Amino acid sequence: MGSERHQLHIFFFPFMAPGHTIPMIDLAKLFATRGCKSTLITTPHDEPTFLKSIAKTKDSGFNINAVTMTLPLKEVGLPEDSGNLSKITTMEMHKPFMRAVRMLDRQFELLIEKLAPDCLISDFFFPWTTEIAAKFGIPRLLFHGTSAFSMAGIDCVRLYEPHKKVSCDSEPFVIPNFPGEITLTRMQLQDFVREENEFTKFYNEVKESEKRSYGVIMNSFYELEPAYADHYRTFLGRPSWFIGPLSLCNKETEDKAHRGDQASIDQHECLKWLDSKQPNSVIYICFGSMTNFNAAQLHEVAVGLEASGQQFIWVVKDPNVGEGKEEWLPDGYESRIRNKGLIIRGWAPQVLILDHEATGGFVTHCGWNSILEAVTAGVPMVMWPVTAEQFYNEKLVTQVLKIGIDIGVKRWVASFGDTVKSKKVEEAVKRILVGEEAEEMRRRARALAEMARGAVEEGGSSWSDLGALIQELKSHRLAHTEKI
Repeated sequence: MGSERHQLHIFFFPFMAPGHTIPMIDLAKLFATRGCKSTLITTPHDEPTFLKSIAKTKDSGFNINAVTMTLPLKEVGLPEDSGNLSKITTMEMHKPFMRAVRMLDRQFELLIEKLAPDCLISDFFFPWTTEIAAKFGIPRLLFHGTSAFSMAGIDCVRLYEPHKKVSCDSEPFVIPNFPGEITLTRMQLQDFVREENEFTKFYNEVKESEKRSYGVIMNSFYELEPAYADHYRTFLGRPSWFIGPLSLCNKETEDKAHRGDQASIDQHECLKWLDSKQPNSVIYICFGSMTNFNAAQLHEVAVGLEASGQQFIWVVKDPNVGEGKEEWLPDGYESRIRNKGLIIRGWAPQVLILDHEATGGFVTHCGWNSILEAVTAGVPMVMWPVTAEQFYNEKLVTQVLKIGIDIGVKRWVASFGDTVKSKKVEEAVKRILVGEEAEEMRRRARALAEMARGAVEEGGSSWSDLGALIQELKSHRLAHTEKI
């Protein structure tokens, strides 16, 4: 691997939320296995998860470690255990949490001064890191953690404002200057796009910092969305490197099981349950780490799953909805579904579940990590978008890739989503698992899974893009050193 002095040293700075930290840890592992020195920046709250996730890579002799910065939670009036966005349970807590994040700038500057990295890869939630990187003469790359399709779609909506030309919230419009005649409604756009709020100003800051950055790293692969990768790079002029799917850097069962938080079910118990099922007979349901469905919505999901007659694994993030009582479960539910369903309360080994041959479909909140994990496993999806860029992701999966169906959600509603009735859940679960349409989607999904694996192998598109980026960063370091 060469001496440490000659290694390209890269800082990885993820936003403090599972959907951001998990792919960034994978990214740091990937760079380390390609001969770079990787330093992950974390907080004391997340440090144990980071250290567990990188332990095997480190033990294999690769140069990867984690350093901590302390979030000033007390100063903004938050409890000490709220060091991750998944612990922020109310909108009132969100604003001070973001203020605490912004107050990391001085600590971050001192870290760069002390450890002298050659490059910074930071989350888009940290636009202020662009100035700090420039101050030290190192390139800053953005990590958005979503698709080129959604990034380019969002940019085209921002540029051309088609939502301002429709007569009502439910009238569809075509995204202008965007491949594929993709339609959205005003109701499906982020709230800060529909009308200006305090996040609009922050998002504009993010977009400005993106323009001034060295480029964008994409957790995607070129073959998945070639028209949108080209559109993002050429029409919108964003230098970008497609080096995913990042989850594929985890080869072994243990590596896959150790991504993210500690699973609340033993991985062997979970796999044993799946081993007893027929191929493609189980639907997996998980809405990510940030979606907060209320008891009424969880009840509708429970009723719909039982009525479908299909076997399922259902991950419930917070089982204590409603003052500590599981009022979301119908009476006698678990005894009735004992042989058909497995409810996991808390964190699940998602990649292992999706990779299992018994898993034939996935009901998802349309977060990009989940979508990409399903793509690499060759599993078709039921799309249930809730927030962020998830309505764009839904369009990519259902209209472009044609490996999923929508459940019929019409409205973007912060973290708790639009209401979906049990009948829709029942119909969607049957449709994604059973029949010719399901088999056709599964065939397409498996073809994409093959492409995904090919992309990250030596000589593949993602492997080559990463190699080209590392070479470019080395040249940049050399040019910078010669100037000094």
